[in-house]
Amino acid sequence: MNKVIHIGLIGDYDQEVTAHRAIPQAIELAANELACPFELEWLATPLLEQQTEQMLSKYQALWAVPATPYASMEGALNGIKFAREQRVPFLGTCGGYQHMIIEYARNVLGLTEADHAESNPAASLKVVAPLACSLNEQTNTFKLHPGSSIAKIYGKNEIVEQYGICNYGLNAEFRHLFEQGELRITGVDSNGEARIIELAPHPFFIGTLFQPERSAFKNIIHPLISAFLQAAKA
Repeated sequence: MNKVIHIGLIGDYDQEVTAHRAIPQAIELAANELACPFELEWLATPLLEQQTEQMLSKYQALWAVPATPYASMEGALNGIKFAREQRVPFLGTCGGYQHMIIEYARNVLGLTEADHAESNPAASLKVVAPLACSLNEQTNTFKLHPGSSIAKIYGKNEIVEQYGICNYGLNAEFRHLFEQGELRITGVDSNGEARIIELAPHPFFIGTLFQPERSAFKNIIHPLISAFLQAAKA
């Protein structure tokens, strides 16, 4: 009998958020195909402000979900840091992707003032800044870096995916820092803007500004979510 995978969803659940309805469906579709029993638990971000390791040690996979600002940025960043350092399979979509950038900037690049323009417009170091154009509910073509984990997962170097309600992304002023370190940009949109990141030495640490979970509404098993569960099983 297959072992049950415990998955923690880092975010503040809201039934009105499309992605929050989609994610459990997307996981279930992939899990059924993989014959992989799972248990899902929503982790409100304030819960992760203290005793993060104790809170998260039971999970084989973590997903930082859309809908920001989070109730607690500190809690969300603690969860991301835990997954990065403890090599727990981790996926961040939309707001999750944005906070992966902030966590890495603060704790690895030493940019302790790194912040998000949405939650702190007056921040001195906005590594996540407003996009030139809002990407609400749009589809786009993305080019993947050959040989990257995400390219291997899809089995190709060009994909089409859908955004949710998206107004923020990596500030281009800091892009060079993510082209030199281990958290790398491995996918760009049709304008060449950074939209996918992954941590090279980690078994699965991937962030996308688009929302792969939207595939669940079309009853499609998404390759990225299947790979996320396979990493958790391993």
